[in-house]
Amino acid sequence: MTGAVTAQAPGGDELVGWPPEVAARYRAAGYWHGRSFGTWLSLLAAAHPGRTAVVGRTGDVEHRWTFAELDRRAHRLAAGLHGLGVRPGENVLLQLPNVPEFVPVVLALFRVGARPVFALPAHRDTELRHVAQWSQATAVLTVDAHARFDHGALARRTADATGSVREVIVLDTGAGGTTAGAVPLAGLDADPVELPDPDPEGVAFLQLSGGSTGLPKLIPRTHDDYLYSVRESARICGLRPDGVYLAALPAAHNFPLSSPGVLGALHAGAASVLAPSPDPATAFALIARERVTITGLVPPLAAAWADAAARTPHDLSSLEVVLVGGAKCGPELAGRIGPALGVRLQQVFGMAEGLVNYTRLDDPDELVCTTQGRPISPDDEVRVVDPDDPAAPSDSEVQPGRAGALLTRGPYTIRGYYRAAEHNATAFTEDGFYRTGDLVRRTPTGHLEVVGRVKEQVNRGGEKVAPTEVEDHLMAHADVLDAAVIGVPDSYLGERTCAYVVPRPGAEALTGSVLRRFVRERGVAAFKVPDLIEIVPDFPVTGVGKTSKRELRDALRARATEER
Repeated sequence: MTGAVTAQAPGGDELVGWPPEVAARYRAAGYWHGRSFGTWLSLLAAAHPGRTAVVGRTGDVEHRWTFAELDRRAHRLAAGLHGLGVRPGENVLLQLPNVPEFVPVVLALFRVGARPVFALPAHRDTELRHVAQWSQATAVLTVDAHARFDHGALARRTADATGSVREVIVLDTGAGGTTAGAVPLAGLDADPVELPDPDPEGVAFLQLSGGSTGLPKLIPRTHDDYLYSVRESARICGLRPDGVYLAALPAAHNFPLSSPGVLGALHAGAASVLAPSPDPATAFALIARERVTITGLVPPLAAAWADAAARTPHDLSSLEVVLVGGAKCGPELAGRIGPALGVRLQQVFGMAEGLVNYTRLDDPDELVCTTQGRPISPDDEVRVVDPDDPAAPSDSEVQPGRAGALLTRGPYTIRGYYRAAEHNATAFTEDGFYRTGDLVRRTPTGHLEVVGRVKEQVNRGGEKVAPTEVEDHLMAHADVLDAAVIGVPDSYLGERTCAYVVPRPGAEALTGSVLRRFVRERGVAAFKVPDLIEIVPDFPVTGVGKTSKRELRDALRARATEER
């Protein structure tokens, strides 16, 4: 795989960037403005100083910050982080729920030139330890506690297990939690200092991949490429200065961060409201109070909102656009959302690695309900190739109208994962196309219909679960001989995880509840704990008495479908 090097990772590993001639073309086309996130925020603060930028609640305290106040907070926090010893090029593991401080913290790290590594609130010991070690994070920044979980203690365990971590920084929400030796975030408020502006072509932050083969890979995004995606997303979604975006999903996800998300709202001069929970009762009250105009949901949440809208006492009339993404939204649900909520539906299909597709606000209803949109950029190159040939070159496309594996490259799609040369050799083609793992069908209009995944993966309400990872946890139990995890259809989540487990001889006490508790206690995100567990005497085999994992899962999936 060829490509230019944009930065040097710790330990001498390279970050693969765009070839110089390609980068020059993107700059000449106006996609890359040569501007860092810090400069971008200062320009926004100058253009919209008195407009509301961020609304949210930390514990019992509500915050409502203007663009000028957000800019000032980011400057002061950047000075405090720098004074603590956080330096340009260092990675800071960030695990914050939807608290308003999320926004100035991220922007302050950008200003320092340090790189947030976006963990999700649901991640636990296994994921955080892996990410901290892989990124060689020098600090962990989190809350004391959230949703009755002690994040401060989790951060300390992560730091103790990772030799690179020097500091644990904790936001006090008043929810409890115990973090020995932590630095309080409130104590990092300092007089602004002059800091060098980061290279716009350098890495701004690291996001986590869906982890189709196990624990997540790290996705390096630059200031230039990500700001292009943010700007175009805000334009395509019709955001304007009098708009109000509701971050109902965890803001650290790529979808609520940038599609158009909190950053898209900032770019448009609009307000972002961070919801502590996405449930209809909480979200509908915020929509009515803040006059929310746009939000983004995963399909099961959109279904719950559509059902609850008829019974709510709250005024939802300000809501104009609802984006649905993270997992495929089927035609039946897509057709219900608009009428139920009184909004225009936009489908969005994207990935933290880059490519984002939207249905447009003026698309015919048929396209909106049956496709997941078309790409942001005229320079988003899309190939749909034979899914049965993993080594298919990027130019061997299937016949028009046929489903195939999606490959892409463009001005905001990465050319390689962080510190993952071996994985990059298979995840990217020689000429720089990213193998997304999605199966799609392309329409004559250029819209994409998502039909499935090439890789084994369960899409549980927008959260991606790798069967092999869960199987490994199950098989760590002393009484488990073998395990296979599959996705089974579910009307609410799209898919639920079902684990088939073969016990060792004599393991009579093995039950689903025992195994669920065992997996949970191994410190994994709650969404990875199997929804269903079936104890079976053996697995189906082929005529010659053996089977591959893929064939095994296919057989079990067929059995589950027949039983349903």
